[in-house]
Amino acid sequence: MSTKFHIPRLGKRRVSETDPTIAEKFDNSRIGLLLNHPLSTYYLIMGATMLLLGLGLVMVLSASTIESVRIYGSAYTLVQRQALFAVGGVVALVLAARTSIQFWRHTAWVFLAIAFTLLILVLIIGVEVAGQRNWIDIFGPFRLQPSEFAKLALIIWGAEVLSRKNRRTPTWSNVLIPVVPVAGLMMILVLLEGDFGNTLMLAAILCGILFAAGVPFRLFALFGGFGLFAVWLLTLAAPYRMERITTWLNPDADRLGFGWQVTQGQYALGTGGIWGVGLGASREKWGSLPEAHTDFIFPVIGEELGLIGTFAVLTLFALLAFAIFRLSRNSVEPFVRLAAAGVGSWIVIQAVINIGAVLGLLPVTGVPLPLVSYGGSSLVPTLIAIGMLLACARNEPGARKALRRRATAAAMRRR
Repeated sequence: MSTKFHIPRLGKRRVSETDPTIAEKFDNSRIGLLLNHPLSTYYLIMGATMLLLGLGLVMVLSASTIESVRIYGSAYTLVQRQALFAVGGVVALVLAARTSIQFWRHTAWVFLAIAFTLLILVLIIGVEVAGQRNWIDIFGPFRLQPSEFAKLALIIWGAEVLSRKNRRTPTWSNVLIPVVPVAGLMMILVLLEGDFGNTLMLAAILCGILFAAGVPFRLFALFGGFGLFAVWLLTLAAPYRMERITTWLNPDADRLGFGWQVTQGQYALGTGGIWGVGLGASREKWGSLPEAHTDFIFPVIGEELGLIGTFAVLTLFALLAFAIFRLSRNSVEPFVRLAAAGVGSWIVIQAVINIGAVLGLLPVTGVPLPLVSYGGSSLVPTLIAIGMLLACARNEPGARKALRRRATAAAMRRR
């Protein structure tokens, strides 16, 4: 008896139960085969990161020239510093990618201790920049922002502590102690510096790690309610935060005041059109758009490279997010699953907050665009975190086998 059954004809084609499904066709396609390769996650993370970093260097060169000439008398001072940060960050990424998972687990408490030391130190000897006392002078023109390093420390330490929990679904007690109190203390220290944006980012990282750990949704409801209440109190305590909220709710109320930056950013995006006005040809960077090379570099990309450029940036962030969360979902190692969720939450939510503020969809919080905006304190810890994920991706069972096969094949060719 035949195992096939017939359905009504579609033209001249007959469809049987032996025909491949859409999922099977995709798996057998070239893209499917590439995505199913054991090292695909590794190469996706590396490729998207390097492309965003390269694009960021080009756009910092373009966006910072006017500001660099005005302050330093040279059009290349700021981009030279960013290139130095990028080189140092890439070296740190490569070194981090060559480590083992146990290295990060064993040094988790060291990272946490360094982070708290720096956060306390900045309250004592920190310098104030743009109304925020969140920088430590290192030497010459170089400064360190401890709150950026605190993000990395929270991810490594939180993933290590929660990965040691043996229960499938954590209870209230073993989640609240010690991860949430330590993260809360870290947020308070960052908030005392006046850095509201990175306080929100620490909260986002904490939620990402807890979600990956399987925390019940009722806990997130509790944290969300408490967070909204805290944001309301902090907004009332600082007039400039209230101005940002009211400007976001009613952009036409103060276009020439608190709404100036968002307005100019939207003008830049609007004038770029599909193809942009050309690399280096931005008009907004000539003083109309504040922080054109840092928090508001995305409008310069839109103005110079147009819709194509902004879509490319969004696509690269989407690929990076896909690869990171894929690593988190597929990993059998609890530490990797939690650490990848924390890094993914950090990069994705920070990018969403930055781009959302530029588009007027979210209030301005002053966080940079990851891997693209100017700033070594933001760039280097982000590259170290990505290097840690590359190490995790290399140490996955399938990836280790693929690397051994590749090494064996290379050795055979040399013979």
